Amino acid sequence: MGTSVFMSKRKNYVVFLNISFVIALFAFTISYFYSQEFLVLNSTQIFKSSSKQGCNGLHALDDYKAKCFYLKSKNNPCVKQGYIDYLYLFYCKFGTFTLLGYSLLFLWLLVLFYILGNTASEYFCSSLESLSGFFKLSPTIAGVTLLSLGNGAPDVFSSLVSFMGGGTCEIGLNTVLGGASFVSCVVVGVMSISVRRRCVRVNKSDLVRDIFFLLLALLCLTVILVQKEIDLWGALSFFSIYIAYVIVVYVLHIRSKNVGKDSEIGADLSHHGNDLTIPILQNMEKGELNSVEEVDEVGQVKRRWFCLGSSRYSSASCGVFLSILEMPLYLPRRLTIPVVSEERWSKGYAVASVSLAPLLLSTLGSSQIENSKTLSLVIYGVGLLFGIGFGVVSYLTTEKSSPPKSCIFPWLAGGFLMSVTWSYITAQELVGLLVSLAHMFGVNPSILGLTVLAWGNSVGDLVTNLTMALNGGAEGAQIAFAGCYAGPIFNTLFGLGLSLVWYCWSKYPSFVAIPRDPYLFQTLGFLAAALLWSLLILPRRDMKLEGAFGGGLLVIYIVSISWSVIQALGSSQLDAY
Repeated sequence: MGTSVFMSKRKNYVVFLNISFVIALFAFTISYFYSQEFLVLNSTQIFKSSSKQGCNGLHALDDYKAKCFYLKSKNNPCVKQGYIDYLYLFYCKFGTFTLLGYSLLFLWLLVLFYILGNTASEYFCSSLESLSGFFKLSPTIAGVTLLSLGNGAPDVFSSLVSFMGGGTCEIGLNTVLGGASFVSCVVVGVMSISVRRRCVRVNKSDLVRDIFFLLLALLCLTVILVQKEIDLWGALSFFSIYIAYVIVVYVLHIRSKNVGKDSEIGADLSHHGNDLTIPILQNMEKGELNSVEEVDEVGQVKRRWFCLGSSRYSSASCGVFLSILEMPLYLPRRLTIPVVSEERWSKGYAVASVSLAPLLLSTLGSSQIENSKTLSLVIYGVGLLFGIGFGVVSYLTTEKSSPPKSCIFPWLAGGFLMSVTWSYITAQELVGLLVSLAHMFGVNPSILGLTVLAWGNSVGDLVTNLTMALNGGAEGAQIAFAGCYAGPIFNTLFGLGLSLVWYCWSKYPSFVAIPRDPYLFQTLGFLAAALLWSLLILPRRDMKLEGAFGGGLLVIYIVSISWSVIQALGSSQLDAY
């Protein structure tokens, strides 16, 4: 009953997002063709008041006409981060209808959050699970590498986009640390309060191990922020901490199996082999939960939770109607991301995806080239030739009834590549929209990364981990609790580490400057306080999840966010004066 209600609510949410997408697209189109094109302004007055302040000087202008003229100027410092110029749309197309503009941008923000999360769960996680099975990785290694990457994909891609965009690396830092704070404080706190009457105990050794690596990562970040710069070797050293974490997890797992501490885990793994698609949520509904290695299980549960509502409605008439509403967000990705799983196989979609994927990549590549139509045409021609070739080969070598059994790696690699592409595109638009909203509201973009982007990427952790803790008994609570620390470790060390390596590699051999954002030091301090609170309180309470423990974490998070928001609002008011 509870599952059907959840599926119904999730479908309604998807329909709402698709309707929002159609409304926003329609409004943007109408405004584009019926906007005011004649602005009579004194350009000298505009540039005197704003050019010296960069894009922040946009708020020094009086009305939307002045701001629109400023954005149209050749010396406009407000460079767009994504493919859509949101500032131009807002001030030049919705200048007289600001409420409508804010409403549409908010709806578009929800759509982008949904696309990013849904792409990760429906396509990215699926390709990673298939790749882990193809390479025959053990569940332990797959859990702390590929499946963790699938679960943390929104944070990882948001961080990468922030560091690759000009002057937005502080957004990536705040997003990762904000997400780690949310999961470590809010998710753990709410979960502890929810299960306080069940006398649930968590594993002490796992807690000490994960908190140690998280504190080590925070200490390294503090050193980087104090030095205000980092080079490629420093970034590689930070990234290598995650490799050490994976090795420690694997060694401890093997050691525990050898001494017989995890006999049930060994029996379960010998029964299922390397199958990473165990339907855990189905067992949860029956009151059964397999005690497989916790990091791997958290990844699987998240995968199952997000994918639980992806099936079509049983009612034919209602299903057709909702499928039509779902098409604007579903069809573009389905036609460009190869999928070769048994339950989702379709020869028509498969041929279309391998044919259109090169065209999408060539379109994205040509968009990065300026003032060279010849080179753009060459890129389009190469993409078209590859698309036709892949389409013909896939049509001749695949069957209608089942996916290919041989030469499966090119399909898996293609699905992985295109899911990464869609995730990156969506994350780029999401960061660009948040930066534009920050300029519209006159606040530091970092505070939106610390709050809105971090919350949007972490709300899935709250839902999945809380549900698992409530429905999975003591074992489910242990797995959910472990995921609340394994996830931030991955996002901080791997996601942020990879972003730093990428950023430093682009500037090699020079050092790269790291902006000294005050929000970062506050977030680091409060996150460290929350981790120390967990490390001190839980052993004193015999590792029981209690209400006082969870309440303390919530208080730490509320104080941290409130302080940051008050500072952001105060600084924006000072800038206005």
